[in-house]
Amino acid sequence: MTTSGSRPRPSDDPERDRPSHATATAVLLAAAAALGGFLFGYDSSVINGAVDAIKGRFDLSGFVVGLVVSSALLGCAAGAWFAGPIGDRIGRVRVMLIAGVLFVVSSMGSALAFSAADLTAWRLVGGLAIGAASVIAPAYIAEIAPAAVRGRLGSLQQMAIVLGIFAALVVDYVIARVSDGGASGTFPWGGDAWRWMFASAAVPAVLYGAVALTIPESPRYLVKRRRTAEARRVLRRVMGRGDVDAKIKEIVRSIAEDRPVRLGDLRGNRFGLLPIVWVGILLSVFQQFVGINVIFYYSSSLWQAVGFSESDAMFTSVINSLVNVAFTLVAIALVDRIGRRPLLLAGAAGMAVSLGTLAACFGTAPVVDGEPDLGDVAGPVALVAANVFVASFAATWGPVVWVMLGEMFNNFIRASALAVAAAAQWVANWVITTTFPGISGFSLLLAYGLYTAFSVLAFLFVLRAVPETKGRELEDMDRLAAPRARA
Repeated sequence: MTTSGSRPRPSDDPERDRPSHATATAVLLAAAAALGGFLFGYDSSVINGAVDAIKGRFDLSGFVVGLVVSSALLGCAAGAWFAGPIGDRIGRVRVMLIAGVLFVVSSMGSALAFSAADLTAWRLVGGLAIGAASVIAPAYIAEIAPAAVRGRLGSLQQMAIVLGIFAALVVDYVIARVSDGGASGTFPWGGDAWRWMFASAAVPAVLYGAVALTIPESPRYLVKRRRTAEARRVLRRVMGRGDVDAKIKEIVRSIAEDRPVRLGDLRGNRFGLLPIVWVGILLSVFQQFVGINVIFYYSSSLWQAVGFSESDAMFTSVINSLVNVAFTLVAIALVDRIGRRPLLLAGAAGMAVSLGTLAACFGTAPVVDGEPDLGDVAGPVALVAANVFVASFAATWGPVVWVMLGEMFNNFIRASALAVAAAAQWVANWVITTTFPGISGFSLLLAYGLYTAFSVLAFLFVLRAVPETKGRELEDMDRLAAPRARA
């Protein structure tokens, strides 16, 4: 017993005074889920160093090369479309495990491909895994993260993606350097170097599956499946001293009807879908229509086309990827301080300026032997502009769009709405990736001019239609006002 006015000792209330490791636990769980993002980046970008080798090995035209490179993206759209509903049915963690298996199958199949057709098929399988990871990881992270750090934890998905891109480009560079004849040559252990590039993706895929076996299921999924006791245990780990019972009640209240989510639940009175779903779709489309993945899928071929050696072109791609990683860290530091909308606006402006500079460099360069010759002045300017473009995207649209897609929808529609938005993103990515070889072959000025225009449109879209979600609890998203023009 304590006397009046005395303070209770820690031992009087051990549950209350126990040191909380909730934030650290949330970070670890988010990082584990974000490994899917690492595979997403790795598997989608590993083809960068192999493009020219595949083109020569199978004697492909530029159009067919575009189809092979972009084939994974069609799988991504399908994987993203179905991952949400499947995740609602069997759980987020099981979808992660399925994705891990598909990653392994795709990497080994691509490494053993004997024609462009079966390489395309294996890339489609890998795309299914990438698409599933692109939906499940941000949904899981948003559902286990406290609101105060949700933006930073959500950014781990993009951080993992850019680290995966960086790792893939470094591995491509190393394999090409140690092989006799570059990417088209023979690897020291035997076989074509480009085949080893694809096979290398199996290593992180196995690690991803192993880690997925160790993390708990999403508490919101558990509540939806009426496994409240399990949900309470998970919430205690990530909330610490927070009121777990109150959080359970909030989740129950937000899940108004206990039935499987249908795409019909996304229907709205205007334009077929709810306004907030359209915002998610257009954010996804603009994220891709600025042309960011042209850098990460074709940069080695692009820089070779304007006079770089294969080794220098691959090294330049690695530098682009390092910039991507560095400025993603900037985004993680700022997203919960500045907010989502200001970052998106700043990023769109930076991309418009840098892409406009690239368009000017390529558009004014003299053509030598059928290819633009940037020269001693335009060459360095184009390199700087390319890195400014990557920095502008990495610090803003790259991570922030994924953060918003994970948090902008209310609990009941989140998985399905995120699936629709992510599928739209992959279709947009496919359009850009497929058309770039043809458009750039006709005119690099036209290609980069289009991406500049889309950056300007993205700025106007955010200014007029995108709501701020900073600091809101997920259970409050159903009260999010319809997007409208803001001062």
